[in-house]
Amino acid sequence: MATMLVPPWLESLLSTAFFTVCRSHGDAGRSECNMYCLDCKGDSFCFYCRSSKHKDHQVIQIRRSSYHDVVRVTEIQKVLDISGVQTYVINSARVLFLNERPQPKSGKLGVSHLCDICGRTLLDPFRFCSLGCKLVGVKRNIGNASFNIEEGIIISKEEEEEEMREGSQRDINPSTPPPPPSNARRRKGIPHRAPFGS
Repeated sequence: MATMLVPPWLESLLSTAFFTVCRSHGDAGRSECNMYCLDCKGDSFCFYCRSSKHKDHQVIQIRRSSYHDVVRVTEIQKVLDISGVQTYVINSARVLFLNERPQPKSGKLGVSHLCDICGRTLLDPFRFCSLGCKLVGVKRNIGNASFNIEEGIIISKEEEEEEMREGSQRDINPSTPPPPPSNARRRKGIPHRAPFGS
């Protein structure tokens, strides 16, 4: 029996528009369409549509990071081999990008890790910057790239927790300063004015 190179829902997921307002629940609080059903392979939908139309289906939630769509590793690795794709830690969750992101054109001198497909600079020794680039790699039969879970490596929950404990967290923009310690944050609503001068 031949194994399927690409799951039937993956290309649809990668071309789906997320974070639009739900046509059915636009007036509700959680009405942005940030979920995708792997069983239906249709459009994105909101929290309320999930409860009514996709209750017993395999659903993943899409999140945003710097205006780009990401998915948590813990959700996607249950249904897809993500080995070779660069992951990042954002808000204490390990995520990966759905699609290739534009990168400013600059000299690549001294850069040791690049995406095999788009040439994007990677932080670690991975082969792809996103699921979209891995899809291109699988279709072009580059290396032994595969989406089949049986053939790939799955990061266990224990490994993921250990990585986070070791402090190997990397943000997408390393130049962004870390947030101030919680005790240094100002309270909202208290004015901080300069003292009166003479």
